Amino acid sequence: MSEERSLNFIEEIIEEDIRAGINQGKVLTRFPPEPNGYLHIGHAKAICLSFGLAQKYNGQTNLRFDDTNPETEDTEYVESIKEDVKWLGFEWQNELFASNYFNQLYDFAVALIKKEVAYVDDGTPEEIAEQKGTPTEVGTDSPFRSRSVEENLRGIYRFVTGIAFWRRSQVSNRLRKDNS
Repeated sequence: MSEERSLNFIEEIIEEDIRAGINQGKVLTRFPPEPNGYLHIGHAKAICLSFGLAQKYNGQTNLRFDDTNPETEDTEYVESIKEDVKWLGFEWQNELFASNYFNQLYDFAVALIKKEVAYVDDGTPEEIAEQKGTPTEVGTDSPFRSRSVEENLRGIYRFVTGIAFWRRSQVSNRLRKDNS
């Protein structure tokens, strides 16, 4: 006697998208590790989820390394990650690196800034975390949220080209959203 298993929420979304003909009914997932260390059990769960769903729906999975700072990434970790994915029994369709798309990502950021739905935030990770709300408290706006489009465009250009001296080691492009 076989027991019928109900779908989880991700499978429900996938099946709804397939029925709606989204992406011509094809399922494409990705596993996006940062190549700055060895994988742990949480990564293994994510690998099995991404690759497993693609297998279940006759889809494919891309291995897309999130190498946002390629000068500091180590090829040892890239090779280790690839070996671990294979050891878990999976093969990827395409091997990609986020750094190969920096120009496209920059163009997306500029477009979002021009539409006034994103801004450059040079707050520290700690400051940004403090601004986030909780399930019971509303978050606070970043002091950088009210910058003009022109200021944001200058900021992202200077950050990307390394022209400006930033008081922080990182800058985020954030979507404007209602904090309530």
